[in-house]
Amino acid sequence: MGGMARYDALLVVSFGGPEKPEDVMPFLENVVRGRGVPRERLLEVEAHYQGVGGVSPINQQCRDLITALRPEVDLPIYWGNRNWHPFLADTLQKMAADGVTRAAAFITAAYSSYSSCRQYLDDIAQARAKVPGAPEIVRLRHYFDHPGFIAAMIDHTREALDRLPEEDRDHARLVFTAHSIPVSMAASSGPSGGAYEAQLRAAASLVAGDRPWDLVWQSRSGPPQVPWLEPDVCDHLATLHAAGTEAVVLVPIGFVSDHMEVVYDLDTEAAGVARDLGMRLTRAATAGTHPRFVSMVRELLEEPEPLPCAATCCPAPRPRGAS
Repeated sequence: MGGMARYDALLVVSFGGPEKPEDVMPFLENVVRGRGVPRERLLEVEAHYQGVGGVSPINQQCRDLITALRPEVDLPIYWGNRNWHPFLADTLQKMAADGVTRAAAFITAAYSSYSSCRQYLDDIAQARAKVPGAPEIVRLRHYFDHPGFIAAMIDHTREALDRLPEEDRDHARLVFTAHSIPVSMAASSGPSGGAYEAQLRAAASLVAGDRPWDLVWQSRSGPPQVPWLEPDVCDHLATLHAAGTEAVVLVPIGFVSDHMEVVYDLDTEAAGVARDLGMRLTRAATAGTHPRFVSMVRELLEEPEPLPCAATCCPAPRPRGAS
């Protein structure tokens, strides 16, 4: 059996986000449960959401992606989130009631790590355990180097370069950003370790071509005593400015939609730093609903079924103090 015929539905699996002000803190508490994130950090992030009306862009972006997918994918499409409505268990309940028995899962995270892969798989398994008759779920492969994703990011990077003054375009520095994670999580990512950063560097290199580029990090949220990937994007902008760089294009290669962390950490914080430094800065859009990214999902469905990850791949972080 080949292509989409192996599946009777597509499940879009995403992070989730609040859609009204009173959702924000319960959503954040779901996100960080068991991670030891300081309350002060939660309140800080809550203020970011409340500053834009308490609504994350991510849920609407999932709706937009599903709308774009419908003409491409000859399957019923469902949507479930890890951290907010529609929760995965609720979606699987509906899928079971509709008679779905085997679905492909497209996860809106392209890379290997606990937080961008294994945690999604664990949450799917936990949701299935709550639903009698839940369908089998097959995760589509990682797509960080898929030509559709890369083509979308190349187009968006070119568009961002074109928004700079003409005299800046040839020498503007490309600065690729991704979500920072604990150093230990990065080291254990993928089947043999180190996959998260290696995959990001591979994707950035494909998008950049022969232009000079850097990979930096954003959105750190863990306790200060735990080492996370560095440098932070704002610190890196200061370093580039000190070295004489005058124009930068930020490329959020680690994300597939312009959700809250992209909008706040790049469009507000990093843009503010660049403005204070006197640097010209633009930001490339994420893949979003770019036609090549949308068609990529159909192409993934048509590929041979991926082998499941080994149980030891991208392990959960060990609790602090564990030996």
